[in-house]
Amino acid sequence: MVARRLPPLRSLEAFVRIARLGSAKAAAEELALSPSALSRRLSALEDFTGKKLFNRKHQAMSLTDDGQSLFDAIAPVLEELAEKIGQQMADSKVMRLRLSVMPLFGGQRLVPRLPELRQLYPSLHIDMDSSAHPVPKLGDTLDAAIMLADEPDARLHCVRLDHNRVHAIASRELVRELGTTPNPALLAKQSFLLHSEMMKSFDAWRAATGLDARFEPTVDHYDSGPLLLEAAAQGLGIAIMHGDHLARSNDDRLATLYDLEVESPYSYWFVCKPRALESRPVRLFHDWLVNAGL
Repeated sequence: MVARRLPPLRSLEAFVRIARLGSAKAAAEELALSPSALSRRLSALEDFTGKKLFNRKHQAMSLTDDGQSLFDAIAPVLEELAEKIGQQMADSKVMRLRLSVMPLFGGQRLVPRLPELRQLYPSLHIDMDSSAHPVPKLGDTLDAAIMLADEPDARLHCVRLDHNRVHAIASRELVRELGTTPNPALLAKQSFLLHSEMMKSFDAWRAATGLDARFEPTVDHYDSGPLLLEAAAQGLGIAIMHGDHLARSNDDRLATLYDLEVESPYSYWFVCKPRALESRPVRLFHDWLVNAGL
């Protein structure tokens, strides 16, 4: 039997990347190719198949009917091939994920569940970074990040992990002193404790209490969720945070102020560069995280 010829794997990779991104420019950037090199790879595939695979309009590219049929046929096969190769490599090599995670999410939600991940993938190890502003580091010193954001960068692969509500959290003693109804005069005497990356939370809470723009309390800024909770527990002020943070802390010294339903502008997101999903450690962690329900 004569073996059938196959198109170059690099041409197939270029085709699938353009189809997923809808842009030759974006695909070239992710593959670290010049536009002309990417074009040559795609032309080679179109010559091989004898079919036009894309409709081109400026920088945007959409699949033709023939292109869609080819994509549906080969994309799952390429993913399976990459998975099988990754499995063979993983049998003898440690896989390492460089992950940024905010301290509260890491301590309350991620690390307690990591034994499950370790049991599934014993060779997967995670280096964690809890410093601020992880996005510029993606693709350099970080593979992926779990971060709080209102609108993540649309150029990244983003998965929303939760929805939350904003609460004012304080020591039980202070909650008793302030009563059950917002009192501008009493609140003006308090210090508010805000996370430096979540300033919109305070605006949302203030609007829900009916306090107008003239209400300008003293604000202390923190860049750490655990420190915010401890400061509130010590009576240093009113922390504006997610209710989930309080519930998971199991700290009896703290309570919520007022009975308000305030939708948070922020959610936790898993983010990475789209190309990073081709890395087996990133893909394994991504798929586990999405299904784990942390």
